[in-house]
Parts: sequence; C-alpha cells; structure tokens
Amino acid sequence: MEVKTSLLDNMIGVGDMVLLEPLTEDSFIENLRNRFDHNEIYTYIGSVVISMNPYRSLPIFTPEKVEEYRNRNFYELSPHIYALADEAYRSLRDQDKDQCILITGESGAGKTEASKLVMSYVAAVCGKGQEVNKVKEQLLQSNPVLEAFGNAKTVRNDNSSRFGKYMDIEFDFKGDPVGGVISNYLLEKSRVVKQPRGERNFHIFYQLLSGASDDTLRKLKLDRDFSKYNYLSLDSANVNGLDDAANFRTVRNAMQIVGFMEDEVQSVLELVAAVLKLGNIEFKPESRSNGYDESHLKEMCELLGIEQSVLERAFSYRTVEAKLEKVSTTLNVSQAYYARDALAKNLYSRLFSWLVTRINESIKAQSKTRHKVMGVLDIYGFEIFEDNSFEQFIINYCNEKLQQIFIELTLREEQEEYIREDIEWTNIEYFNNAVICDLIENNQNGILAMLDEECLRPGTVTDITFLDKLNTVCAEHQHFESRLSKNSKFLTDHSLPHSCFRIQHYAGKVLYRVEGFMDKNNDLLYRDLSQAMYKANHKLIKQLFPEGNPAKVNLKRPPTAGFQFKHSVGTLMRNLQTKNPNYIRCVKPNDKKAPRIFTDSLVRHQVAYLGLMENVRVRRAGYAYRQAYEPCLERYKMLCKQTWPHWKGPTREGVEVLMADLQVSTEEFAYGNSKIFIRNPRTLFSLEEKRRGCLENLAALIQKIYRGWKCRTHFLLLKRSQVVVAAWYRRYAARKILRELKHQKRCEEAATTIAAYWHGTQVLTQQHPLDQGGTTTPGTDTPSCRLFNNMQKYFLGLKRDLPSMSPIGGSWPTRPYRFLDTAHTELRSIFHHWRCKKYRSRFTDERKAVFEEKLQASEIFKDKKALYPSSVGQPFRGDYLEISKNPKYQKLSSAMDEKVLLADMVNKINRANGKGTARIFLLTKNNFVLADQKTGQVKASVPLPDLASISVSTQNDGFFALKLKEVGGTPCTTREILIGCGCRSTCWSLSCGENN
Repeated sequence: MEVKTSLLDNMIGVGDMVLLEPLTEDSFIENLRNRFDHNEIYTYIGSVVISMNPYRSLPIFTPEKVEEYRNRNFYELSPHIYALADEAYRSLRDQDKDQCILITGESGAGKTEASKLVMSYVAAVCGKGQEVNKVKEQLLQSNPVLEAFGNAKTVRNDNSSRFGKYMDIEFDFKGDPVGGVISNYLLEKSRVVKQPRGERNFHIFYQLLSGASDDTLRKLKLDRDFSKYNYLSLDSANVNGLDDAANFRTVRNAMQIVGFMEDEVQSVLELVAAVLKLGNIEFKPESRSNGYDESHLKEMCELLGIEQSVLERAFSYRTVEAKLEKVSTTLNVSQAYYARDALAKNLYSRLFSWLVTRINESIKAQSKTRHKVMGVLDIYGFEIFEDNSFEQFIINYCNEKLQQIFIELTLREEQEEYIREDIEWTNIEYFNNAVICDLIENNQNGILAMLDEECLRPGTVTDITFLDKLNTVCAEHQHFESRLSKNSKFLTDHSLPHSCFRIQHYAGKVLYRVEGFMDKNNDLLYRDLSQAMYKANHKLIKQLFPEGNPAKVNLKRPPTAGFQFKHSVGTLMRNLQTKNPNYIRCVKPNDKKAPRIFTDSLVRHQVAYLGLMENVRVRRAGYAYRQAYEPCLERYKMLCKQTWPHWKGPTREGVEVLMADLQVSTEEFAYGNSKIFIRNPRTLFSLEEKRRGCLENLAALIQKIYRGWKCRTHFLLLKRSQVVVAAWYRRYAARKILRELKHQKRCEEAATTIAAYWHGTQVLTQQHPLDQGGTTTPGTDTPSCRLFNNMQKYFLGLKRDLPSMSPIGGSWPTRPYRFLDTAHTELRSIFHHWRCKKYRSRFTDERKAVFEEKLQASEIFKDKKALYPSSVGQPFRGDYLEISKNPKYQKLSSAMDEKVLLADMVNKINRANGKGTARIFLLTKNNFVLADQKTGQVKASVPLPDLASISVSTQNDGFFALKLKEVGGTPCTTREILIGCGCRSTCWSLSCGENN
C-alpha cells in the first residue's frame, strides 16, 4: 500500500492560512514567524504561495526535492514553490491551459530567485533530448545576462531588478519547451549617471572592470580602478558575497550558450566601455563653445568609430527644426552635461533593449504552430523611499495594476469554482483599488495624462506648473494629497512639502517629489546627438539610433516615457488575463538582509499592503477547505468500519457514508461535483484528531501482529536449527564408525597382498633355475620383470620426447606397445589439460578482458568483414591518443566528466566535395564526442541513448555508420556528416548532427 503524506502531517504552525484559527492579524504574523523560525519559508493561502526570503541557502531545492514534488497533488506535501510550479506545468501539459505565474513583493523579498526556482523546476521535470536540453539551457542562461545588465545593488537588495521582466515560455504538445519570448519594462536608466547613496550602478560595469582580462581592458581602453570613472559610486563598489570577476565569466559563458557571436559580445562590451568614458567627459566654459577632456572623448570616439569633431559639435550646439527652418543654438556647460548624461542613459537603455531582442531571436520557437504558454512575471516590487521620484511613481502604478488583477482573478477563480461545483456562493466586501488606478491612468484627468499634457504644452512649463495642475484637477480625490490643493485639511500638514504630492496607494501612503518628473517623462535626446551616433562606424550604433538617419528625419515628437509604460502595462494586463494565474507573494523578514531575523512591524506592513489577510477572508467566505473525493476518502477511511480497509463503490458515496458515520453536522460541509467543501477549519482539525487517534490504535495492532510474527518466526528458526544440528552430528558419528571399519579392512587386504607377492616370488624362483655357465638374479627374466622394464622405458621416453607447452600443439609421441593404447590416450589427455591450465594461470585480468573483447569481435565480424582477419593480432588499446597524458589535449581532458573508453583521430568528410577535416573521436559510457584536433574544443556531443543502430561495410575498409533516433517525431534523413579516421581506417556518419 502506497503511503502518502499531506501538508496536515507533521505540520509546523499552520501550512495553509485558510485553516488558521483564530484568524487575526496577530495570529497570522505569529504563524509566519513560527514557520520561519523552523526554516519553513513557504506557506499557502489556498493556492497562493507566501514566500519568506531566508537570506541563506537551505537544503530544500535539491534534485531529490524536485522528484519528491513531481506529479504530486498540490496539497499532498508540505508547502513549497515546487508544488505551485508542478501544478501550473501539469495543468498546461495535460489540460492545455495557458498559465502565468505572478511573483510580487517588495524589493529584496526574493522575487528574482523565486522566478529562477520556477524556471529551473520546469526545466527539470519536462522532457529530455538534445534539442530540448539546448532550449532549456538557453532559457535558463538568459537570466545571468539580463541580471548583469539590468540588476544593481540597492540599499534593500544586493541583486535588485531595476527593470520589469515577463517571459513567455512556449511548449509543444508533449510539454517540452521549444522557445520563449522576453518582454522588458522600464529600465531604471537614470541609475547609469547617478546612484543614491549606498547603491551601485548596474552590475556589468563592475563585472567588466573586475573580471575582464588585461588584454580585453587594453582593447577597451579601460582601467580596473573604479575610482577613475565618474558614473561609478565608490561607497558600495565592493559588495560582500558578490564576486564580480566570477560573475563576469558566468555572463560571458551564458552569452555564448544563448547564441551571441564573439564579435557581438565584443561590440556590447565596447558600448559599456563607451558609457564609462562618457561619464568622464568634462566641459569648461570658453568664449563661444565648450572645452573637453580630450583623452576620454578621443578614446570614446575610437571605440565607437565616430569622428571626434562630429561629437564635439553635437555637445556644443543644438539644432531645432521647424517646418523648413533650422536654428542652431550654443549649449552652455549645464546643457552640455545634460546632453552627455542623456546620451549615456539612452545608449545604455537602447543597448539593454537590443540585448533582450537578440536573446529573443535565439530562444524563439522555430515552428509557427500554436504552442502552449507559461508566463513568468518578475517585476519590481512596491517602492517607498525617503525620496520618491518619477521611477517610483511608475513602478508603484504597475504594482497597483497587478494588485487589481490579483483581486479580480482571485475572486473570479473562487466564484468560478463554486459555480463549477454547484456550491452556493456568498459575496463579501473587499477593497477594490480600481479607484487608484483610475487616478493615475485616466485618459482625461489622470496624473499620467496631465503630465503628458504639460510636456507637450507650448510656453513655460516646469515641474511646479505640473504640480499646480494636479492641485487643480485632483484636489477633491480621496486618494490624492497636496499641501497646495484646495483641500484645506493638508495646509497644516508639515510632513507634506510644497513641492510634493502624496498618493494613498493600496500599500500605503507614498510621498512623490515632482522635481525631475518633466525631464524624465520627456526622455529627450537632442537630434544632433542621434545623428552624430548614426554616423558611427560601430556595428551596433546604427541599429540603436535609427532616428539619426538623415534620410528619415521625423519631426514628430516621440512618445513620452509615461505613455510608453502605460501602453506596455496595458498589454501585459491583457496578456495575463488570458491565462490561468498562479501567485507567489514574496515577503522579506527584515531590512538587514540577514538570516534568522524576523521583524514584526516590517512583515505586518507587507501583509497589509499585499492584501494577504483579505485574501484569506475571501478564501474562507464560503468554505475554508476543499478536497477531491478520492484523496479525502483515502485519508479518513479508517474512521468508518464500512469504508475500512477498502471501499468498493463510487468515491463520493464512500465520503457520504464516512461523514454520516462520523455524525458531522450537515451545515459544516457540502458536496460538490468533484470535491467535498468543509466550512470551518475546526471541523477539519476534528477529523485530523480522530484520524491521529485511529492511527495510534492501528499502529498498536500492527505492532502486536508484528511482534507475534517475529517471535514465532524466531521459534521456528530455532527448531529447524536444532534438527539440522542433530542430523549433522548423527552423520558425523556414523562416518567416524565407517572410517574405523574401512581402516581395519584395508589393513587385512594389505597383509594378504604382501603375502601373495611373497609366495609368488618364491614360486617363480623355483620354476627358473640358474643358466649354464653363469648366474642370474632371481626373478629378473620373468614376464613380470620384462613388463616392468618395458613400462619404465616407455615412461622415460615419454619424459624425453614431451611436445611443446603450446595449447594448440597437436604432436604426441607414438606408443611402443599396443597394450599401452588406453594409458597412452589418457596420458595425452591429462598432459593437454595440464598445459592448458599452466597457460591460463599466466593470464592477468587485463589479458582476459582483451581476449573476451576479441571473442566478442569474432562473433560479430568473422566471415562478414574482409578487413577482420588482419586485425585479429592487433590488441585493443582504447585511448590511442593518450589524452589524459598528452599536454596537447589537456583542455579536452578536463572538459570530459567521464572516463574515456576510446579516443582516436578521425576525418570529417564534406559530402559536398569529399574533402576531410581532422577531428578527435571520443567514446564514453554515456556519450560519443567530436572535438577539434588543434584546439581540443568539443564540437558535438551525442548521448548514447539517442543512438539507433550501427552499420558496417563488408569490404576491405574501415567504414561504419552511427544512426541516431528520430527527433521531434520527424525522421532525420536529410543531413549526414561522413567521418573517416586516419590511422585505423575507421569511417562513420552522424545523422542529424551539427556541421562541426
């Protein structure tokens, strides 16, 4: 009988908050604390997962854990993020339902790590195969690249995502990944030129300076010293626990796996270096134009392939086009610095967008058929800083939209389940943050609409005029607060400065400083700079600045940053609403980023603004707990004699019999179409208590039966042992008596024999008297003596003329007398077996293995291959190249994780022209590998399970072919690579192999 566990077994605290009794905010926080203290970082609210950041590694993400949660019911095991990932993946694979996983929470709560865990779990449980593994690896390796260019160290998080990421992973009908699409939202590009105190710029700058080789830095004209670059803050340049040099190597390797060419990687690094150089350009006031730091400007122009004079003019003048007129104005020093920083921000932001596009080209699905989709959303969390600007306003707006969709989809999912199960549903009151979303995004009088209107309005516009407009239009809004608004209740609020406004978000009140709102929303880059960058000879620059093309001058004002973000968020929301949602709500336990510290006030604030208590109440509005009939009956069937140990009828009827026998009030539960719904958690805990008591009784019964069985088994064993001992003793005593009798009989027979020979000698002596004239020894000429002499001559001759010790020798001396026929044949057989034994005794285990291999080869190739007879005498060596000893192949030897069984040099034959290219062929227990002869780099690696058959020619050559299995259901018969070996004439072909 299979033993299944449940989240109710060995539960620390309450694994599902829906079952918490009593349900208060204090008990909610205390339950989280209790589980966190026992390293239980995951807790459920129904199907929603609460994830507490442990700020340390825990042994709960091992391959064994993956297998434990694979294909298991959601509530079958203790809460884990793997359970949610498995539920989403199986729903997508088996029910053809597109899924999305929404990961939300504050900065530092562990959202990025949660998204990695979801992706790694899905990659582990889906199908295998060379192409599938390649797609999985590319999807996983896109993370290090995007994190390097889009993440930074902040005061709250050492690896904070400073952009929003949504990845759609596409699967085929079998549930194997075939590709993906990444969407990015609002990179915080202002961080490129300025970082708050205690924070860093994007990781890639520090990784490049720390991890790049000296030769690479020399080509990029960079120095390892962070202090030499104005765009890099020094107070947090080095972060404990972050190895920038090792991370740079990881990023380079990830870019190679994703599909970046070496020249593309070099181009990207050149643009990163150019941004650093931009920050070092300084401007000094002169008569009519700006002075420059010549060295940095020159080096930057050399990196990007721009004429220095072109960039100098772009930093000195601004050209404004109006219809058919062009007006050039000279930039002062502050305007030149603004232009420099605007160029740096745009250059880095466009480079990041190009990286996302380039990754999408590599990981996109090749086929055009419809695929199943799982979306993973990892987006910046709600932010409330001391100084909140345009970026925080946009980020919090996005979180408002996510909260809105969370409320709508949660309630909709709950209501749909009750309707689907024919259970009566009772509506409850809840806070709908649609009013806040409308305040921000309304097309007529929303804050974003008014900001765009101010940016486009002619005349003098500033951040203060924008605030004045907000004070006029939004003064009466219940979620808007301003010191200068018409609402007099804020006039004396000294916590609200004159240049700020405050919004009552679902997560709390946030104070926004309007300074910089206009510039950041406009996001303007002078056309002169765009045109200057378009003139660059660099490979990527023309792609990043297409508006700089003089032939395609567009006088239309580009859309504002707020408009673009609002449009992309709307697209994201529509995408999410078409999928089945799965939620992970991330909570950080403390602000110190330290393990084992739980700050009540911080957690309480996050619980409030994430709406977790509200989510529990919604879940408990009707019935707190629901379970399918089959697992419910399996869990509680021992509580009723009619259902124990087996119920033969339908599972629903069995549950009905069980509940009736337990006399549970009918008001406490309801029967759905496929589930039983339990209203109050106390009812469930009562069932659990009865089950626990029943299990104790069953355990005592099992122990009693086991102890009786064990004692009886031991007694029977002793009894059988006594019988065996007695039998062996009787046998020993009988044999002893027999030996004594035989010894006595042999003595009698020996005496009789000696007497007979003695009497016989006497008789022979009397029958053969002495010859005339001489004497003779008695008995020397008798037939017995002649027989003895002949036998002696035969044995001495046999000793002198023994044949060779070779087991295949056929010679044997002839016998001199016919009466020796039988003895002669027996001696020949005995000698042959003896010399064979002597020959075998000289064999070592290694030589035995060689001859066994030769024997197997004989069974395969004898009389079938013309080349075979000439190879019989050649011993097998296996590693003909000695790659483990040869320093030339040191790199290749270190790359192999397994023991090499066969290593030889082969030729790759081009089927177009018949020419060959030298390759190293390696065979291990699990793979066969092709590597480059000169560099030792692995060119192809094919698992042996993918091998279908081996074909060998019958001629006097060394050709053989390895045929691979079908890939993706399509026979691989259109591409083959012929390989021929050099010294051993071994030739073979790979079906569906890469051209390497």
